[in-house]
Amino acid sequence: MQLVANQARLAASTRRSVVARATEEPGVDVDKIVKDLSDKWEKVDNKTGVVLYGAGAVVLLWLSSTIVGAIDAVPLIPKLFELVGLGYTAWFVYRYLLFQNSREELVKDVDELKKKITGGDV
Repeated sequence: MQLVANQARLAASTRRSVVARATEEPGVDVDKIVKDLSDKWEKVDNKTGVVLYGAGAVVLLWLSSTIVGAIDAVPLIPKLFELVGLGYTAWFVYRYLLFQNSREELVKDVDELKKKITGGDV
């Protein structure tokens, strides 16, 4: 009983209170962000296409979330996917990361992909 009382007293004596204080200036300038977004939106030529692509992306995100939730509800399938992911990760490490010449090959492939995407030197 005395041991519990001593532990409680020790815990009470080592507590410290921390007070968070707000700074005078916010870290994010919301007005600047809104102005930048509205300027970029005004420069867009095909606003209807952008809205349709955005709505399509939201629908696809919802649909993929629903599909993953349904697959997750089936017994054994999530564990099978974990096993497949673990196997692929082990293969990727062995193929691209374990040896120096394969790491150099991976860097070369990534640089080529960057050049294809950006259309220039990286």
